[in-house]
Amino acid sequence: MIKIYKYGEVSDDEIFSRVVPEVDVTAIVADIIANVRERGDGAVLEYCERFDRAKLSSLEVSEAEFDEAYAAVDEEFKEIMKKAAKNIYAFHEKQVRNSFVINGDDGIVMGQKVMPIEKVGLYVPGGTAAYPSSVLMNCIPAKIAGCSEIVMVTPPSADGKVNPVILAAARIAGVDRVFKVGGAQAVAALAYGTESVPKVDKIVGPGNAFVAEAKRQVFGMVAIDMIAGPSEIMVVADGSCDADVVATDLLSQAEHDRLASAVLVTDSEELAAAVSESLERIIPTLSRSEIARASIDNNGKIIIAENLDLAIEVANRIAPEHLEICVDNPFDYLGKIRNAGSIFMGKSCPEALGDYFAGPNHTLPTSGTARFSSPLSVDDFVKKSQFTYYTPEALAKVCDDVAYFAKKEGLTAHAASAVVRSEKQKSDK
Repeated sequence: MIKIYKYGEVSDDEIFSRVVPEVDVTAIVADIIANVRERGDGAVLEYCERFDRAKLSSLEVSEAEFDEAYAAVDEEFKEIMKKAAKNIYAFHEKQVRNSFVINGDDGIVMGQKVMPIEKVGLYVPGGTAAYPSSVLMNCIPAKIAGCSEIVMVTPPSADGKVNPVILAAARIAGVDRVFKVGGAQAVAALAYGTESVPKVDKIVGPGNAFVAEAKRQVFGMVAIDMIAGPSEIMVVADGSCDADVVATDLLSQAEHDRLASAVLVTDSEELAAAVSESLERIIPTLSRSEIARASIDNNGKIIIAENLDLAIEVANRIAPEHLEICVDNPFDYLGKIRNAGSIFMGKSCPEALGDYFAGPNHTLPTSGTARFSSPLSVDDFVKKSQFTYYTPEALAKVCDDVAYFAKKEGLTAHAASAVVRSEKQKSDK
C-alpha cells in the first residue's frame, strides 16, 4: 500500500528518499564495450545470441523487412502515429536557433554558426515493452536540426525480427538506418563503429541500467543526451480532484518500472485517503499489475501539505520528470515551478498526452536532474561554432590590452602573438 506522510511532521529523509537499484554493472559493461571495440560485428552478433536469443546473419534491417513490418501494422495506428508526428514537428520547429553576426566598429565581425551534429544514434528499448513513441520523440528533433544520418538501434526478438510498430514509427519519423542490437553492446557499436554499424557523434534515448552505464562510459568518445533513471510522476492536486483520476495518473508511470516513482502532493487528507483506496482497487486490473504494485510499494508516496504553495515547494525540491498540476487554475502556479522536466497543466491534461501525442518531448531529466537539465530538444542535435574577424586597425587599438592581460597570466607567447602581428602590419603599410 502507498505510504502517506504529512509534510513537516516526518523527516526529510522519509519524504524525499527513494529506493534505487543497487546492482553495480560497471565492470560487466566495461567488458562488453572492450569486446565490441576489439571485435566489432563478431562480438555484437554473439551478444545478440546470448542476450536476445537471436541468431542473426545480418545486423541491419533490410528494406524488405521495413516493408513487411509497415504492412503488418494496422492502418489506424499508423494514422495516429502520423498525427502525433505532426504535433511533435510543430512543437520542436519552434526550438530552432539561428546563427547570428555582430558588425562592430573598425570592421570587426563576430558571430555564431549553428550547425547540425552530423551523425546521431537513437537507442530504442525493446525489453518489457515496445515504445514507438520513443522513436518519434528522438528522431524528429534530429530531423528538424538537419542531422545528415540518423541511425537507430533496438534489440530483436528471438526470431531475429524487430517489433513491427518500432519499424513503422522509424519509417514515419524518417530514421535512415536501423540495426538489430540492444543493450550495452548497441551503445558500444554506435560509439566506436563496427563493420556494419556506423560510428556516430551523439547517442540519445533511454534504456536499462546496462544501457545507462554504457552511455556513461562512452561519454567523451561521443556525446550523450542524459543518463536516464526510472520513470517519475508527481501530481499536485487539490481536494476537488477525482481520486480515481489521480490514482490512474500515478499508475501511468508506476507501470513502467518496478523502481518508478509515483508521488501525490495534496492539501486534502480526504483526497489522500481516497487515492490510496483507488490505487488498491485499480492495480489488480492493470496488464502490468505486478510492476505497478512493486513500484507503488517501493517508491509510491502521498504527501499531505498545508497548502498548494507548499506543495509546489515540495515539487521543486524533488524536481520530478513529469509534474501534473491538477487544479482549476493551474497557470496561477506555473511561475512558481522551478524544477520539473515537463509540466501538465489542469484537470484535463494527463501525463500520457505528453508521452504520445501533444508534441512536447517525452525524453526528460530524471532523478532530480531537472534542477539543472532540460527535455530532449532540437538543441541536443546541433552544435555551435564562434567566429571572429578583426581588421589591422581594430587589432592595433586593443593590442596592448590583450598583451597586458596575457602577461598577467604568465603567457608571454599569447602576448607576443598580438604584439608581433600588429607591429608587422604597421610596418607593412
